[in-house]
Parts: sequence; structure tokens; C-alpha cells
Amino acid sequence: MELTLLGTGAPDGLPRHGCPCAACATAVGDEARAATALLIDGALLLDLTPGAAFAAARAGYSLVGVRQVLLSHPHAGPAVEFPAGLPAPGRVPDGRELSLISGHRVRAVALDSPGTGYEVAGPDGTRLLYLPPGGAPSGLSGPVAEPYDMVVLDVLGRPDALARLRASGGVGPTTDVVAVHLDHTVPPGAELHRRLAAAGARTVPDGSTLIVGEYHEVPDLPRRTLVLGGARSGKSLEAERRLAAFPDVLYVATGGTRDGDREWAARIAAHRDRRPGSWRTAETCDLVPLLAEDGAPLLIDCLALWLTDAMDAVGAWDDEKWTHGGERALHERVAALVAAVRVTQRTVVAVSNEVGAGVVPATAAGRRFRDELGRLNAGFADECEQVLLVVAGQALPLRG
Repeated sequence: MELTLLGTGAPDGLPRHGCPCAACATAVGDEARAATALLIDGALLLDLTPGAAFAAARAGYSLVGVRQVLLSHPHAGPAVEFPAGLPAPGRVPDGRELSLISGHRVRAVALDSPGTGYEVAGPDGTRLLYLPPGGAPSGLSGPVAEPYDMVVLDVLGRPDALARLRASGGVGPTTDVVAVHLDHTVPPGAELHRRLAAAGARTVPDGSTLIVGEYHEVPDLPRRTLVLGGARSGKSLEAERRLAAFPDVLYVATGGTRDGDREWAARIAAHRDRRPGSWRTAETCDLVPLLAEDGAPLLIDCLALWLTDAMDAVGAWDDEKWTHGGERALHERVAALVAAVRVTQRTVVAVSNEVGAGVVPATAAGRRFRDELGRLNAGFADECEQVLLVVAGQALPLRG
């Protein structure tokens, strides 16, 4: 099958008309995007958007041969242009299948939001899944017989949809995941492509033609990532984004509950509320056994709190204990953790504080913690394929 993306943007397009935000201001050239519409083999049009005929012409195609127009989601705003000669647009009921004279078979996929997804099988046997903005498949109770060749969906708006498809086997290692419905919530350009690559996805400019089933290199996802940053820098959010499109993540909270501390409880609740509901949580500082096990991806938040617990355990805050065995015991614990990271088979994203650039602590204990955290961060980073520093919510790659 041949797929032409007449548009790849959100329903309001990118840039949005009259929007003064920085993302819209920089959405020019290939980063400007019309509302998403898909033309398949010149015969099937998924979603009728304003200017569809002109978009097709700019891409070197005509809509004259279109035999079926299907809508995937309700359209708000002004009436959509209806080019003369096109068949009347419609929607296939959930679970029903439509056979076209062109040899394509279209099956409607039920969603957990208003709208309809479409699974399209081409005459050549290749399979494409298209989901509307904000939509994720519902009722994926069992494994899919085989992965789709291509999935086109709202990766940034609904990363959990991609996670569900991965969990069911609908998205496999060779599935080409193409992001559409792109809005101004993420700056275009390098940052957009970086976030998509972290989810194992890509996007292309409007007017691009792709061959479904043709090999395309899937973004190489790092197996071990360390995310560093200062207080409220956005490091935890960055780490969570990196695994939001993957199923069965185990969130390892090293900070404990701290009974009676309302401010700490509020922090924990805020983290929990923004995590996908399918994630599991383990509150522990015993990281080495988790790293030694096979299993789902780990998100460890954070190493600074792990170090605090380790220093408590060896009496590192007391100068006498530190001198007489505490320092050696702590370094043994850190070495064991770093060694476990080196040999782990699991996908790991770890968060840690970057404290070396601040004011020198006034106490010996504070300086000791700062120094030991710096050493821990350096040792952990040595075993990671990717290291990021988050400053003011912006992720700066240090490695990978």
C-alpha cells in the first residue's frame, strides 16, 4: 500500500490561526502542518479536512480516483470543504468490515473516546492502523495475531495508546510508528523528533508518501538512561515521558511515604496522578535484585533518595562512623549498584539530582552527600547509553 499524508497536524492545524505561542511561531516550512488526512493508494481517503484537494495536488496526487471517504472523529469549527466528485463521507460502525472495489478491506476499531479507528488491509496483504486524535483502542483483551506493518496515531497526545498496542502485539519491533495530529504542545523541530524517537516513533512533513510494509529503521531506543536535573527542573516528567508509550512499567519509588509529612505526600500524589494507570509501583531502595531480574522496564526515581537511604544505613552522617568503616561500606553499596546496572537486561530509566553546580553546603554532612552523589551519578552514567541533563524543562543530551 502507498500512503500519502495530506496533513499531519491537529484538527486546528499547526500553527494555530492567531496563536502567538513559541511553538506556533516556529512552525514554518516542513514543520507547518495541516489537519491530518490520509490518502491510501489514491482510492481511500481517511478524514476529510479543509483544503484536501489542494493538499493532494501539492503532493502530486488527485482525488479523482477516490472511491471511499471515511471520517474518524467529529469535526468542530467551520464546515469542511467537500470537493466535487468525491463520494459522500461516512463512518463504519465499530467492528464492521467494509470491502472496497479497489481491493482494500477496512475494519472499524472501537475506541475509548468519541471516534473510530480504521484497520486497512491492502491488496498486497500489508496492514495499516489509523487512530484519530486523542483516541486509543478499547477492548484489546487478547494478543493480536500479528503486528501491523504501520500504525498512524496521536503518539504525543495518547502515548498509552501505543503502549496498549505494544502490550497486545499490534506493534512489534518492525512496525513503522508514524505520529500525526501534531499540535503546539511540543515545540517543532529537534525537540519534537527527540520526543518521538524516545517513544520509538517518527513523523514526516505534510505531503510525504510512505510505502506500508517497506523497511524503515526504527529509532534505536537506549536500554539504560540517566536523567539528571536540579529541583523542579522537569527531570521526573522527562523520565516518565520516555516510558509512557511502553506497557507494564515498574515505577520504583525510593523515597518512601514519610508518614505525617503533608508536603511530601502532595509531591507523591502529583507524581502518581500523572503516571499511566497501567504502571505498577514498588517503594523500595533494594535496587540490585530488581536490576538482576528479567521483566518490564524500570523507572527509578530517584538515585539521590537511594543514596540518602544508603548513607543512613552505614551511619555516614556521623564523622566517627564514616571514618571507621562507613565510607568503605557506602562505596561497596554504590559499586554493587553500578555493577548491577552494567549487566542488567531490563530497560532502565533512572532519575537523579545534579547538585554539583550549587552553593557549597555549610556542613560536613552536606558536603559529604554532595560529593558522594556526584560520584554515584558519574558511575551510573558510565553504564548508560544515554544521559540527559534537564534545565528549565529542556532536555540536553550529554550522551547518546
